Amino acid sequence: MLTVYFPEFIQFFFPAAYNEIDWTQQPEFLDKELQEVVADAEIGRRFADKLVKLYLKNGQEKWVLVHIEVQSQEESDFAARMYTYNYRIYDKYKRSVASLAILGDERKNWRPSQFSYSLFGCTLNFQFPIIKLIDYQPLLSELENDNNPFATVVIAHLAALNTRSNRNERKVQKLVLARRLYEKGFEEQDVLNLLAFVDWMLTLPPDLEAEFKLEIRQLEAQRRMKYVTTFERDARLQEALLLVTRLLNRRLGNIDNALIDRVRSLSIGELEALAEALLDFTSVTDLTNWLSQRQQNS
Repeated sequence: MLTVYFPEFIQFFFPAAYNEIDWTQQPEFLDKELQEVVADAEIGRRFADKLVKLYLKNGQEKWVLVHIEVQSQEESDFAARMYTYNYRIYDKYKRSVASLAILGDERKNWRPSQFSYSLFGCTLNFQFPIIKLIDYQPLLSELENDNNPFATVVIAHLAALNTRSNRNERKVQKLVLARRLYEKGFEEQDVLNLLAFVDWMLTLPPDLEAEFKLEIRQLEAQRRMKYVTTFERDARLQEALLLVTRLLNRRLGNIDNALIDRVRSLSIGELEALAEALLDFTSVTDLTNWLSQRQQNS
């Protein structure tokens, strides 16, 4: 969602920053560079998701670290981790860095927004903006009228929290969100993207999922749009995996389990790329090299 709708993300959560950014120049995502920057940071779990190169309207180049953490419990070193990423990125690029955090937990009073200490007259005070998603709970009616994709993201997140112990209500909320997307007049691809997110957030047991899919089919018939459910995506993945495995065994002989496990970890798109590439394979080494190259590029 961040990659596809990054301008909308900034506009929804950080409107002041949105107005300072020159959106005529394409944001550049530096995820690989970010991992290189923090790879040797011995700070436990790593949460940094996005490093984005942006230009401001005043012509100055800026780097923005978008840090997204959805968690259910307090993390005592969260602010320190935010500071560590911030100064490491600045140290590498010598550019101003804005570290932004989205908190999806349910603890109303946990709002880490600064890291500071003072010693012998030396003082550090690092502050960063946070967005607490549960703060949007009283604003649901406003969110329902908002066409920004991240209004749907927040509604789905809150629905997931509110229906954790009531799956029947979750199905109801999931249908409400689906109908909303169909009726809002979004472009077809936007509907599919957001429905996929809603599907991922609001998982249902098989019986309720079947009921949900049936009602979605009725909506599709009215709107003439296609909804790719979790079940259908899994089926496509299994079909692609089966085909690639058969082709590999036919071309290279029996493949050992370790390599098969690596193949099983591939996405549908990667499996399709492998199906085309394996036509040129002459040995198991070719497969190993292809998988290693894919891992390096991911």
